Amino acid sequence: MEPMDIVGKSKEDVSLPKATMFKIIKEMLPPDVRVARDTQDLLVDCCVEFINLVSSESNEVCNREDKRTIAPEHVLKALEVLGFGDYIEEVYAAYEQHRLETLDSPKGGRFSGIEMTEEEAAAEQQRMFAEARARMNNGVTLQKQPELDQVESRKADNEEI
Repeated sequence: MEPMDIVGKSKEDVSLPKATMFKIIKEMLPPDVRVARDTQDLLVDCCVEFINLVSSESNEVCNREDKRTIAPEHVLKALEVLGFGDYIEEVYAAYEQHRLETLDSPKGGRFSGIEMTEEEAAAEQQRMFAEARARMNNGVTLQKQPELDQVESRKADNEEI
């Protein structure tokens, strides 16, 4: 298979978000190490090619088992077949962590049988908004939370007495 030879796709159509990839590359290296832009592009291309290779082999494993949907087990088997057996334990742990996070999240897609009251849902929504604000502000919360306003109001009332 030629590099980037994807059915129905051109090289430009198949890629990974470069900004995200550059951030990952930067986080993986010591702070004093710099990486040239063309080297970053090459690493992104290698990641895309690796994903294509694992996807293709996963598809072949899936077909050999007469399945129509590639399952995580097919990907793990593909890694083994391709000679990446040393990574299987770590990949499986990441998969399990993702599965737990997905099941636990409100948008996990599966009904867990536990319903929230309206108050609990509102509190969860406020918590998620606060997390999103913190991420948007790089961890610096600019807006006060309603609970903090109430605490500060009580402190002010106590000081006046």
